[in-house]
Amino acid sequence: MNEAVAETYLITGLGNPGRAYRHTRHNAGFMLLDLFAEDLNLTFTRQQAHALITDGRLGGKKIILAKPQTYMNALGRSVGLLAHFYRIHPSNLLVTVDDIDLPLGSIKLLPAGGSAGHNGMRSIINHLGTQEFPRLRIGISRPPGRMDPADYVLLNFKPDELPVLIDSLDRAHHCLRLFLQEGIQAAMNCCNTPVS
Repeated sequence: MNEAVAETYLITGLGNPGRAYRHTRHNAGFMLLDLFAEDLNLTFTRQQAHALITDGRLGGKKIILAKPQTYMNALGRSVGLLAHFYRIHPSNLLVTVDDIDLPLGSIKLLPAGGSAGHNGMRSIINHLGTQEFPRLRIGISRPPGRMDPADYVLLNFKPDELPVLIDSLDRAHHCLRLFLQEGIQAAMNCCNTPVS
């Protein structure tokens, strides 16, 4: 297929750069992108617009995967630069993001929405000037007791949580493929079901 006519999608994972944050709750979005890149035989070897990126194809679609390296509060600049450079329509931008308002093991695909208090999402909305873009939310559960959510999201997942996390990432990966292959409605119908 001609490169110029291929429909292009930008899939952005949210997380913090560096080994210290690799397995933290806030990096669930990065974890999903790593899983998806592995599935497509891609590696994050390039840098552009303050992000690690890679690209490939799924069917007739060109897919750009991006992991911004600016930390949460400023990653909207990276996403905005990439969306502008590749001329991505907001409906073709999908953000994968951790969500403390969803229980661990839950995922939810939405076509649009606010930041839900997430600094990374707030930064993206501010830089794009719209909240009308899809997001795939990965549940990480709420902090216990009176723990500050800002501290909680920087904790690693507990060993007994890992099987549940892995299962939810596998389902989110399937959802991501459905979104790209069959569209957002089909993906929402499949993915947005309660976890038993």
